[in-house]
This record gives sequence, C-alpha cells and structure tokens, in this order.
Amino acid sequence: MKIAQIKELLNAEVICGEDLEREVYSACGSDMMSDVLAYVKDQAVLLTGLVNPQVVRTAEMMDMLCIVFVRSKTPTQEMIELASCSGMVLMKTDKRMYEACGKLYAHGLCGNGEVR
Repeated sequence: MKIAQIKELLNAEVICGEDLEREVYSACGSDMMSDVLAYVKDQAVLLTGLVNPQVVRTAEMMDMLCIVFVRSKTPTQEMIELASCSGMVLMKTDKRMYEACGKLYAHGLCGNGEVR
C-alpha cells in the first residue's frame, strides 16, 4: 500500500516527508517501543499515540518509512527534525489506534509476517 493511500484512508495530515508514493508492506500499532523492536520486520508503518524522540529513533532502527500519530497527537519539533533527516514521513490522524489499524487492515495492509 502506498503512503498516499494511508493518508487518504485515515484522513491524515502530513507533518513532514514528501515521498508519499513509497510502498509499505505491513503495519504495527503500538505505544510500546520494546514491542516494535521485538516484532516488526520489513518496511512498515508505525501507528502510535506515543510522542517522544525515541519513537522516531526506533522506527529508524527498524527501517520504517512512516509513522502515523493517532488521537491527533502532534510530534515535537525535535521529532520532526529527526524524521526529516532520515526521509521518514510523519502524519497525524484524529482516529484512535483501534480504528486506524482496522481501516488499514480492511483495505489490505497486513500485520507483520502475514500474507493476504
């Protein structure tokens, strides 16, 4: 699924990052970065309500392309700068985690290691 489609499905606002034509192959919804480190593989989008620089650093370590902040959470300027340096797309949506993950799943974006 292209990042542009995620933006549309979640009615998300792009905070930084320009390449919305990049493909993501799986998604992870978590506020616990230890779970992200333990379970995420491949290029993925991270959905989270956690707003601190560690989120961007974790996503960067896992080669993620995009972070979507749920519940209208807004990243700090430090987070935006970190993401911009690595070419990562940051977006925010007013949707809750459950709804955002469900919408992406219903439109074909799989969880980690899942084939549909």
